[in-house]
Amino acid sequence: MLFGFLLTLGVAVLSIALRSFQSSFSQKAGALGILAASYLLVYFITGNVWLGLLGGLSWLFLPWLEILTRIRALRLPKEKQLRPKSAPSPDVFPSLTDITREIENEGFVQLNDTGWDWEDYRQFFRLFYKEEDRAQATICLNEQHDLSFYYLRISSRAKGVIWTTWNYPLSYGLKLTPQFRINRQRPDQSFWQLYQSHRQFLRDNDVDLTAVERMDEDKIEKEIENDLRDQIAHNVSAGILKPATDTHVKYSLRGMVYLWCQFLLDLVRL
Repeated sequence: MLFGFLLTLGVAVLSIALRSFQSSFSQKAGALGILAASYLLVYFITGNVWLGLLGGLSWLFLPWLEILTRIRALRLPKEKQLRPKSAPSPDVFPSLTDITREIENEGFVQLNDTGWDWEDYRQFFRLFYKEEDRAQATICLNEQHDLSFYYLRISSRAKGVIWTTWNYPLSYGLKLTPQFRINRQRPDQSFWQLYQSHRQFLRDNDVDLTAVERMDEDKIEKEIENDLRDQIAHNVSAGILKPATDTHVKYSLRGMVYLWCQFLLDLVRL
């Protein structure tokens, strides 16, 4: 029994240590180690291999607790109208000023701060535009209950296609519309790295800058609202969402399974 306890403790400590490294390999090894430690814990307590496997795999089904409680009751508006917002405090988003300066150093001009709030969900957008490349850059802050994260996005719109480079840290909770072409980068990349990757993304797909639409502050906000509206409609059509009222939608059973599969994808990436 003592051997089992020490072995389980050792695997758990090693797994946590591996998760602290920035390397993708070490983080994946750490995630697998946590599953192994859970298996060992249950196995040494019960002496049953199958119960041990069930204990290890239970982590994979943990998201269903939130899906069947909070997500199932969630109602999303069909129309999301952006409104002017004040910048979050340094306590909430301490790196906002530094990221803003980094984006402006690449020739982007800050336009305005906007976003939308709904129940316990809040989104903040700081919008930028670079006339030379006709590129739109956005700092996006998502706040959901006790979870808060930000990501950076660079977009170029050409002939109905939205070429987007971003470092969104999680699997997206809704399907993107077919107009989006995504160039996903690691969350730890700087804006300069994202910008260089975006320019290469356009070159690789033979996107002529003269075909990229010119934007201004009002048009950027309007296009974001249109994108959000189209995304809701697209997910209703795909069966991920279903109507809840005349003005709101909610996740369907298929959508809840989709969310769980997205969690599994995150686990694989990590």
